[in-house]
Amino acid sequence: MFHLDPQQAVLEHVAQPPKAKAAPPRLSDLAAALADQPIAPTYSAAVVAGVAQVAEIVLSTAVGVALFGLNGGDTLLSVVTTLGVVAVAQVFISLMRLHGIAAYRLGISQLWKAALGWTAAFALLGGLVLLYDSGHALSRPWIFTFWAAGLGVLVIYRMALHQVVMRWTRQGKLKRRTVIVGGGKDAEALIESIQTSGRDDIDLLGLFDDRNDDRSPESVASLAKLGRVAELIEFARQTRIDLVIVSMPLFAEHRVLDMLKQLWVLPVDIRLSAHMSKLRFTSKAYSYVGGVPVFDMADRPISDWNLVFKWLFDKLVAVTALILLSPVMVATAIAIKLESKGPVFFRQKRHGFNNQLIDMWKFRSMRTDMLDANAVKLVTRDDPRVTKVGKFIRKTSIDELPQLFNVLLGELSIVGPRPHALSAKADNQLYYDAVEGYFARHRVKPGMTGWAQIHGWRGETDTVDKIMQRVKCDLYYIENWSLWLDVKIVALTPISLFTQRKNAF
Repeated sequence: MFHLDPQQAVLEHVAQPPKAKAAPPRLSDLAAALADQPIAPTYSAAVVAGVAQVAEIVLSTAVGVALFGLNGGDTLLSVVTTLGVVAVAQVFISLMRLHGIAAYRLGISQLWKAALGWTAAFALLGGLVLLYDSGHALSRPWIFTFWAAGLGVLVIYRMALHQVVMRWTRQGKLKRRTVIVGGGKDAEALIESIQTSGRDDIDLLGLFDDRNDDRSPESVASLAKLGRVAELIEFARQTRIDLVIVSMPLFAEHRVLDMLKQLWVLPVDIRLSAHMSKLRFTSKAYSYVGGVPVFDMADRPISDWNLVFKWLFDKLVAVTALILLSPVMVATAIAIKLESKGPVFFRQKRHGFNNQLIDMWKFRSMRTDMLDANAVKLVTRDDPRVTKVGKFIRKTSIDELPQLFNVLLGELSIVGPRPHALSAKADNQLYYDAVEGYFARHRVKPGMTGWAQIHGWRGETDTVDKIMQRVKCDLYYIENWSLWLDVKIVALTPISLFTQRKNAF
C-alpha cells in the first residue's frame, strides 16, 4: 500500500539518537555560480488573484454606487441590490474559473466569459424585478445603466489586468524557482512535460541526484545536474527555492521517505511527480505543476495569504508593544548604564529563517568584561557574569524587548521557534549535533515567544532531552500554525513568564 506521512516521518526522525554530523557539502562550481546570481522579486499567484478579485468587486460596486442618483427609489434598496448583483456576478465568474493567473493570461476568451457572468447576474435581477417589483421600487433605467457601465468597467479592468499579468510573466515575477530531484528517463519526461505544457510559471534551475552512473547523466533534457541531494540543502540555504519536485517511482516508498527526511528541513513545497505512474487516482488526489500531475508531500508552513496575515500581525503587535512598553525600556536602559559601564544593548548572531544569520538585539545583562557573544557557556543560576539589573531583566524577560526592533526589520516574528545562539550546547554537543532534524525549526521565522515557551521549555537547555523537547514543540507549532495559534501564544506568554520564573536566570 502506498502511504507517506511526511510529518510523522520527520517527527520520528527527530526522536532518533544523535548521529555524527558531516561538514556542510561544498557546492559544485555550477551550483555556486547559480546561487550567486541575483534574484528578482516574485509575487504570490494566490495573493495576486485575491487582490485582483477584491479590486474587481470594489470597482463593480463603485459603479452601482455612482449611479444611485438615477434610482429615485429607496437608497437602502439600491445598496442591497448593488451588493447582491455584484456578489452573484462574482459567483458566476468564479464558477467559470476566471480568477487566477492562468485565467488572467487569457485574452478575448476571458472577456466574453466575464461579460456573460455579469449579464447573467442582471438577467436574474431582471427576472426578480418582473416577479416582485410591480411598484417600480427599482428604477429600470438605473438597472440598465448599471449593467452597461459595469460591463464596460469590467472589460476595461480585465484588459488592463491581462496586460499587467503578461508583463509580470515576461519579467519572471510569477515564476516559482524549481529544482528536480532524480535523473534518467523519468526526470527527462518530467522536464519535457513541464517545458511543453504551455504554462510559464515554473523556472527550472537544475536537478540533483545521488546516482553517479549512466542512469544519471550530467544533463537531462538540457537541464544541468547541479549535485547530490545533500548539496541541495546547502544550495537552498544560499539561494531561494520555491519548489522541489521529486522524480521517483511511487512504489519506492522507502527511498521517497529517506528523501523527505533530508529535504523536510527546507522551507519549500515538495511534490512527488505522478506523470510516469501507471496507477490512476481520482483527480482530487493530484495537484498540478506546469500542467504535470503531482502529489503534495510537504508545503511551506506559512505562504501566500497566511504570510501576509502573519506579517500584519507581527507589525501590529510590535508597534503596539513598543508604544506601551517604551517607559519600561527607557527605565531599563538607564538602570543598565547606572550599574555598569558599557553599552546598553547586546548583539548576538543567531540562525534565522532558512538558517540565515541575523543580528538579534537584547538588553545587556552581563558584565562587559565577561560577555559571551557566542554563548559558548550557558547562563546558570547565580552566574557571576550576570549583573544585578541583568538578573532581574532576564528573569522577567525584559532583556528580550529590543527584539521588537528585529520584528519591525522583518528578521523575527512575534511568535515562532526561539532562535538559539550558534555555539549553544547541550551535554557538550551543539544543538544541531544533538538533535536530528534540528534545522527543520528554521522553516519559519524565529520568534520572541513560542509554543515551547508556554509549555514549560523556557530557560536553560543544558541536556539533550530538554533541547529535544523544545524542538518537538517547535515542529508542532510549524505544522499546526494558524493566526489564532499566534494570538493564543501571545495571550499565554505573560502567564508563562510568571509561572516559569524559576527556569529563567
